[in-house]
Amino acid sequence: MSDISHSDIKRVVLAYSGGLDTSVILKWLQVTYGCEVVTFTADLGQGEELEPARVKAKLMGIPDKHIYIDDLREEFVRDFVFPMMRANARYEGDYLLGTSIGRPLISKRLIEIAHETGADAVAHGATGKGNDQVRFELSAYALDPDIQIIAPWREWDLASRTALIEFAEQHQIAVPKDKRGDSPFSTDANMLHTSSEGKVLEDPWEETPDYVYSRTVNPEDAPDVPEYITVDFEKGDGTALNGKAVSPATLLIALNKLGRKHGIGRLDLVENRFVGMKSRGMYETPGGTIYAAAHRGIEQITLDGGAAHLKDELMPRYAELIYNGFWFAPEREMLQAAIDHSQARVNGTVRLKLYKGSASVVGRKSPDSLYSERHVTFEDDAGAYDQKDAEGFIKLNALRLKLLAKRGG
Repeated sequence: MSDISHSDIKRVVLAYSGGLDTSVILKWLQVTYGCEVVTFTADLGQGEELEPARVKAKLMGIPDKHIYIDDLREEFVRDFVFPMMRANARYEGDYLLGTSIGRPLISKRLIEIAHETGADAVAHGATGKGNDQVRFELSAYALDPDIQIIAPWREWDLASRTALIEFAEQHQIAVPKDKRGDSPFSTDANMLHTSSEGKVLEDPWEETPDYVYSRTVNPEDAPDVPEYITVDFEKGDGTALNGKAVSPATLLIALNKLGRKHGIGRLDLVENRFVGMKSRGMYETPGGTIYAAAHRGIEQITLDGGAAHLKDELMPRYAELIYNGFWFAPEREMLQAAIDHSQARVNGTVRLKLYKGSASVVGRKSPDSLYSERHVTFEDDAGAYDQKDAEGFIKLNALRLKLLAKRGG
């Protein structure tokens, strides 16, 4: 934004949570740019009451027509979470990408609202140290290459929480009591997960305090009796829980409740941020962890081995693209097309056992199963498989190894 005159910006759409940081940003935009502000609050199932964001925006002079609070829960799960889950995506082998996958949808809606309201720019509250600034802005530019983006944390001189509070008090912005002290950690949440970072979590040697967890009971305190559930799939997407058809968001909500009850989905991770540093975070993905296990389970009997192994090779690249903010990039879309093609016959039912922090696949069945009990049985296979065929198979595969060995390596 350094080459853009403040006077060029007449109207800005702000990704607005209603919290202290984005309320300060709202006022800072009004003061610094002298522009109109349109607020956009996305309901991605974060579990918080969003109407207070409307009240706070109105108190800060935003007219009703410029306050957007959108329920995006079904779109979030159907068009972002499910496609990602078809790939079995995990960043650096563990992280189910809960924060990462929410950003492109928020950016998409920011751009749509900018077009609807004739705004010149969009603004976000991501800091200059994190991944989210990259995700928001790469997505925005992919959708509108001419959009202007304002990132206050990269512009202003409010370098501390104390400075933020002083600015808020100077401009009559209410500061909640819990914001006046030093927050023990920061959180971000949506329907898929809750992430916690900073302060008490910054020492990677120290165990995460139990009070940090908000989405799951301690697995040690979970029920002593396991619970069995079934999840049905059609073309790689979950469609029913315990035999009852449900929408994508409804399924994830129900799995979240089950995951909470059984302490499933906790992850303590030191990851490599796209901007170069390592960070330690604690993630809770209760329903997503159950769903990921179920999807993997149905693929085990419906997906050809070659296709399954190729998917596993593509997955780290796909996960990295999402983590780094390239959801709307052509390479992610190309990979998605291949992944979606693989899911055409991923249909059937998975049975899972939920018990003290684990979600284990204990049964799977499908009308499109490639599993042949007749071929794998240790009993008489009635001629389905001639074991003598294995001799030639082994000899051909051993030929190059034998030649190497005779040469001495």
